[in-house]
Amino acid sequence: MKTELNKAATLNYSNGQVTALVILRMLIGWHLLYEGVVKLYNPSWSAGSFLMDSKGIFSQFFFDLASNPAVLNVVDFLNVWGLIAIGLGLILGLFNKAAAIAGVVLLSMYYLSHPPFIGLKYALPSEGSYLIVNKNLIEIFALVVLAVFPTGLQIGIDRLIALARGKSMKTEELEKEPA
Repeated sequence: MKTELNKAATLNYSNGQVTALVILRMLIGWHLLYEGVVKLYNPSWSAGSFLMDSKGIFSQFFFDLASNPAVLNVVDFLNVWGLIAIGLGLILGLFNKAAAIAGVVLLSMYYLSHPPFIGLKYALPSEGSYLIVNKNLIEIFALVVLAVFPTGLQIGIDRLIALARGKSMKTEELEKEPA
């Protein structure tokens, strides 16, 4: 039976590939962690104005989230702590694949709320001029790459967990063997 660590070893990433993927993972992790921490320490921050500025085919869904104060409190909490948890997971290589998938979901919500399509104007100006592809979409697909090519088992806490599991699995196997 192959352990998680043995599976990671069979991926055969070159040193350059592992390095590039880990750097990508950490950069995106830092970006998401920082965004979450900034929101956490800003007592006046809320997703309400962002959601009310939504355009496109899903705008009513985002308006509904913002119009109910109880739901908006949950959205604010999930947004802040989701950014922090996803960012930490990516930086530390902890639950790497789950963090990447959660990041895809969160950033997809941002993208669907404010799609960069022709004729849509938003209250806050964007950082540049976008058409279909913006930083959220790029980061979404970078996270898809990280989910498909996870590096937490090469460099990260996931590796330590796999090593600990491997040791405990070997101990259990030895205990089961007849003398």
